[in-house]
Amino acid sequence: MTNKTITVPDIGGAEGAEVVEVLVAVGDHIELEQSLIVLESDKASMEIPASEAGEVVEVRVAVGDQLSEGDAVVVVKTAVALVDTETPSASPPSTEPLTEQPADATVLAAATPPPSASTVTSAEPTVTRVAVPDIGTDGDVDLVEIAVQVGQMVEEGESLVVLESDKASMEVPSPAAGKVLRLLVESGISVREGVELLELEVAGNAAASVTPPMAATESTPTVPSSTGTASATTEEKASAPSTPASSASAADGAKPAAPEASADESSNAYAGPAVRKLAREFGIPLAQVGGSGPRGRIVKEDLHAFVKQALSQGQAVSGAMTGTGIPAIPEIDFSKFGAVDPQPRSRLDKLTADNMVRAWLNVPHVTQFDDADITDLESFRASLKAEAERRGTKITPMPFLLKACAVALNANPKLKSSLADGGETLVYKHYCHIGMAVDTPNGLVVPVIRDVDKKSIWELSAEVIELAGLARDKKLKPDQMQGGVFSISSLGGIGGRGFTPIVNAPEVAILGVSKSSTQPIWDGSQFVPRSMLPLSLSYDHRVINGGDAGRFLTELVGLLSDIRRMMM
Repeated sequence: MTNKTITVPDIGGAEGAEVVEVLVAVGDHIELEQSLIVLESDKASMEIPASEAGEVVEVRVAVGDQLSEGDAVVVVKTAVALVDTETPSASPPSTEPLTEQPADATVLAAATPPPSASTVTSAEPTVTRVAVPDIGTDGDVDLVEIAVQVGQMVEEGESLVVLESDKASMEVPSPAAGKVLRLLVESGISVREGVELLELEVAGNAAASVTPPMAATESTPTVPSSTGTASATTEEKASAPSTPASSASAADGAKPAAPEASADESSNAYAGPAVRKLAREFGIPLAQVGGSGPRGRIVKEDLHAFVKQALSQGQAVSGAMTGTGIPAIPEIDFSKFGAVDPQPRSRLDKLTADNMVRAWLNVPHVTQFDDADITDLESFRASLKAEAERRGTKITPMPFLLKACAVALNANPKLKSSLADGGETLVYKHYCHIGMAVDTPNGLVVPVIRDVDKKSIWELSAEVIELAGLARDKKLKPDQMQGGVFSISSLGGIGGRGFTPIVNAPEVAILGVSKSSTQPIWDGSQFVPRSMLPLSLSYDHRVINGGDAGRFLTELVGLLSDIRRMMM
């Protein structure tokens, strides 16, 4: 047994975060990742998880303390790590060929045998495996970059790999300082929580809080390859073909070939859940798609190429694409007209484009326009400037727009519903989460603010600033971009008199906001200058008719014109 001190990890640069709750006491037995305390900075609350499992022998903080990165939280008594002195810490990949597993097997055996208990010491280095932590989603994400090399020394918190979901990038930091012994994955594959990334040699007295080597009963094993070990999800193992040991070498078994295309069974295609979902939405038969990913795995780019080829040949893709039959725009060599600078589009740009095309082709759009008199709202907002400075924040029109939309949505619940069961069911939602489009250097993202109807203008103002900052820094978590019932796209800071935003399906409506202007408005006896805000409401005409949209927009205009009505 040995005592270890758990400290405050990197908390995003927050200094002097206050301890608002202590969740453990001396004598408690804690598990890895169990929450120890709750910290609150000026912008967010966060729970500090346990980086070690064991018994709490000392609590070094109290409610009201101000903590920063590196400050001690608790001391725990942990079991001593086991190290096999006969097993090299940097064992090479297994050269044994893969053997076929029973039909009900869910995993393949790990390439490296578990450490022996022949030697017990806390002073010698410990070899641990770093796995993908909780990334806020149960689905697969792409591993787009490996930031370290075998033999490299890394510091605690140093980035190991970069993961990318549909709308955000995230880095996986090293849980401790040490030496990279072996990479267990390759860039370009898809991974999920628990998939092992690399082996790290850590000093015995500073063992990292990483996921231990996975046993043969776990659901995210590794498959040996000639250059390392490539991770495979449960679905990949189910769909990837097995190679009998008698007919293949170890290297051949390490990299199974892509399954042969079958015209009637896409279930055998070698692809992850995200690719399968996209294929279902576009009606693409996976059995007819060639895979360009590792070990012949089908990736999203393969689906794009399949659709492009089908359209260029004048064919219509089956299922959801039937009937579109849109001829592809011919490629043009623009350089023959003058100097050009081709720049590859970001992954986020291409995903946004795909989503917009899908929404435009599936949703019958109607857009309705109106102007809101925000003269009084702007006067009130200007009067709050001094208070906003005291609070250390900035109050923009967006919190008022969010609040007004929440009130109007609750009064017109059909505008926050969604179609389900192929259009047979209309799902009414009793929550009011609203997305706001944020223009970033990497493309458009839509963070979602939850329970807008239950929050004050000041709370909304702080959350708008926080989420917009995370969006621009590519630090949004997947769950921060999900669950919206309605969206707002504001071009007020840029300009324009109006536009027709595209509905963010499965939502059924979106509000476009343009730049306000001073206009002469007749008050019954004379023209007076008023600040008018152009609004554009796009909606899904399968769900929303003109009367529904008119009532919602009239309600919204009234709320923005007289913000006192938001309290009624």
